[in-house]
Amino acid sequence: MLESTLAPPDMQPSRGGISLEMTPNRKLHLQLSQFNQQRLAPNFIHHNWAVKALHEVHILIKEGDFVESQRQHVQQYLVHMPQDPDAFMQFFSNLKTEAPGQGDALFPWLASQANMQQMRWFLQQEAAGEAGFDDLVAMTQIKLPATAKLEMARNYWDEMGRGHQNSMHGLMLEGTVKDLNLTPTIEDTVWESLALANLMVALAINRRYAYQSIGALGAVEMTAPTRVGYVNEGLKRLNVDFEVRKYFQLHATLDIKHSEAWNKEVIYSLIKSNPQTAKPIAEGALMRLCAGAKCFEMYRKHFAIDLLH
Repeated sequence: MLESTLAPPDMQPSRGGISLEMTPNRKLHLQLSQFNQQRLAPNFIHHNWAVKALHEVHILIKEGDFVESQRQHVQQYLVHMPQDPDAFMQFFSNLKTEAPGQGDALFPWLASQANMQQMRWFLQQEAAGEAGFDDLVAMTQIKLPATAKLEMARNYWDEMGRGHQNSMHGLMLEGTVKDLNLTPTIEDTVWESLALANLMVALAINRRYAYQSIGALGAVEMTAPTRVGYVNEGLKRLNVDFEVRKYFQLHATLDIKHSEAWNKEVIYSLIKSNPQTAKPIAEGALMRLCAGAKCFEMYRKHFAIDLLH
């Protein structure tokens, strides 16, 4: 590892086995990550709020350009997207096996071969890029029709531990981070993971992307159980206590039910009442899955393992 004093001006020192080079992508997503931390945090009125608002316009345009670039990228997968609601749901379900990143051999490797240091690095990257599913659902459900809104409320209630603090999913993940002595920071995180979180926040908070957010969240519910199941297997193999890994064991089963309900009550109901929602929902799902695939690729590069998709 190069010492800080010897690093080139456009290069940060290598951390955890990879070089965090200050590329345009990394610079953008560090900026967006820092912006999202500030924009989502409860705050107080500042006397320079107008100046701050003008400054935010510049960042919001960067955010919009990023999202639009990702939206354009996934058009290649939508050429044969069906318009009929029932046929669309089959198309959407097929993303679980056919979309980029699905079946990535990274996760069986984590389950069967990763050592504790490697597992901790992976989890730290994931934790730093966690956008908060509960908050994303809450922002996305605003002003949606009743059927979709009610299912998203049920989903949110589960995320909130059904009113019990010890069962809140976000706090479970925080407990895992604490118990494994992880120190997630955006500065030590690969830009691909930051980009994934920035994408999810952008879709949820900007109402022009409300349907894309629905698709992205639906894709998470549909594809996460397999991945978190492998992570749980790996942690169990490494003798990590159940209480530390219960977030992953829970989501390996609960998200299957969440996905079935989300697909039926949210996605299908919206497309049935308004077929124009189908394409943006599909865009959001594919944007999320493509962003995840980039993360998996970078993680495999970090581990220096030759894995076949």
